[in-house]
Amino acid sequence: MAEPLWVPSERQKADANITAFMRRIADTYRIAVPDYATLWQWSVDRPEQFWPAVWDFVPVIGDKGGAPYLENPASMIDAVFFPRARLNFAENLLRRRDDGPAVISWREDGVKRAVTHRDLYDQVSVVRQALIGCGVREGDRVGAVLPTAPETLACMLAAVSLGAIWSSCSPDFGVRGVIDRLSQIDPKILFGVDGYAYGGKVHDAGARLAEIALGLPTLEHVVVLPYASPGAERPLDSKTVRFADFVRPYRPATIDFPRFPFDQPAFVLYTSGTTGAPKSILHGAGRALIKLLAEHILHFDLKAGDRFYYFTTTGWNVWYLLTAALGAGGVVLMYDGSPFHPKSDAIFDMADAEGMTVLGTSPKYLEAIRKLGLAPIRTHRLASLKVLLTTGAPLSADGFDYVYDGIKRDVRLSSISGGTEMVSTLANGNPIGPVWRGELQVRALGMKAEVYDEAGRPVLGQKGELVVTAPFPSRPLRFWNDPGDARYHETYFSRFANVWRHGDYAEITAHDGMVIYGRSDATLNPGGVRIGTAEIYRAVEELDEVVDSIVVGQDWQGDVRVVLFVKLREGHTLDDGLTRKIKWRVRDHATARHVPAKVIQVADIPYTINGKKVELAVRNLIHGRPVKNVGSLANPNALDHFRDRAELRSA
Repeated sequence: MAEPLWVPSERQKADANITAFMRRIADTYRIAVPDYATLWQWSVDRPEQFWPAVWDFVPVIGDKGGAPYLENPASMIDAVFFPRARLNFAENLLRRRDDGPAVISWREDGVKRAVTHRDLYDQVSVVRQALIGCGVREGDRVGAVLPTAPETLACMLAAVSLGAIWSSCSPDFGVRGVIDRLSQIDPKILFGVDGYAYGGKVHDAGARLAEIALGLPTLEHVVVLPYASPGAERPLDSKTVRFADFVRPYRPATIDFPRFPFDQPAFVLYTSGTTGAPKSILHGAGRALIKLLAEHILHFDLKAGDRFYYFTTTGWNVWYLLTAALGAGGVVLMYDGSPFHPKSDAIFDMADAEGMTVLGTSPKYLEAIRKLGLAPIRTHRLASLKVLLTTGAPLSADGFDYVYDGIKRDVRLSSISGGTEMVSTLANGNPIGPVWRGELQVRALGMKAEVYDEAGRPVLGQKGELVVTAPFPSRPLRFWNDPGDARYHETYFSRFANVWRHGDYAEITAHDGMVIYGRSDATLNPGGVRIGTAEIYRAVEELDEVVDSIVVGQDWQGDVRVVLFVKLREGHTLDDGLTRKIKWRVRDHATARHVPAKVIQVADIPYTINGKKVELAVRNLIHGRPVKNVGSLANPNALDHFRDRAELRSA
């Protein structure tokens, strides 16, 4: 029988935050809570008790209000958490005003900064005053095209402290991609940057920012943060001001944080938008806050002073997870630029230099450094590293092996899964439980995640639709500009009555963990049998010859056939021998039904800026259908490799 890859020691279990939380629950409610499974079951059966207990344990700064803490619990749509609560999201992240470190920021070009809690608080104070001075009020929208930097965090906290709504894109987004997103919410003010560094190059973004501003007619002010020397002296128009001039009239002062309702709108995030207009997802301040803090404290086991890092851009929901570490007492570590520059192991250099406690990254990054032959276990101390998180795509079983063989043996590897839709997770880590190869450790507390078969019945040990069958607080408020919530209901609630359909193809394992097989709308259906794309990637991308791949279903002779596109390592060509090797690898690691009918070599694989493969866009291309919103892609030219392929016109 297989053994777990990692098991917590008795000391680790005793010292875990979740253990203290379980003791408090047992004492408060006079119930036995011997293990995680019992705690999870109680959390989904009694959400009206669980979430107030989380509020008190964190604790959330604010007024919790009186009971009941959950109204309309039988309705996923109409359920209301903390209906009488009052809080301020920014106040919860700005808990301290001292000289201890709040943010440590690295850039790939060598610029490093340490920002204290006092520094951050004071910068939020002056930006907040400047926003008030230019007329920003509760409910106004504040847009941003900013890098992963302390100033971005300060601007975000200043906006939401006022009750304004924040929405950001990373500066490497195309002009059209930014306009397609921010134009939906009619921002009053836009924060932008004059450039950014990536891969050893400094990119001038000033002209792009000016073009974006022209496409947002509701803007009254554009504030430009300095980053790069190119374009720094570009002439400014009448509504554009440099950041230093924007805040110059103001001095740091104590912030009088107004307290807003739990459901106060705070953030707009966007879907990838590669098959249609990006959906604008509106999140509530209290909804996001309590879920993110629960994840940091109960799932990640973050303690005061721990140093939390996640590689992310400001256009991804993980940005909010990263910054929320402040509310849990952690220090936020930021890295802006390419994680492979100036060295391919730059992130591990940062981990050693800054005492990183939690390292968050993507399976794509782990696979890339594995193929580069990196073994940080031999080159770096990683003495402080306790937890390694991955998200953005399923992590293969071989990826689990690489973490323990190539990075660190005594580390808790937590592959986590959630999404932009809930700015948090459905499946997460468990500090007091084992790590099993290829599995997400547990279903997240308070999230009644289940897997449904085609008939809408919950199943264990079988693949099916990942759903949530009970209310959860981080459910988005609505989509922006969605009359009658029609698109919102169609997206999440049209398949199963009163049940959230998340859009992943998944399985709950015998260990009560989870395996994600890919997006359910990207599953393949040869012969009417559903196949998750991740199962093919797990097999193919372990081959040394294969750098990357993407798999889609092609309509063919009244059925669907599996088509696999591969990007090969330099010096390799897809010949008959390698094609047979790929097919046998898929057959051996999955099933005969997974074996692609066609294997085709391409020069590049298209990704969103947030690092996700765009299977649906490729599927549209090979069927001659248009791909919309290519501005959301990191490498839109990669789409050209999939158009009008002669190989797809023959058996």
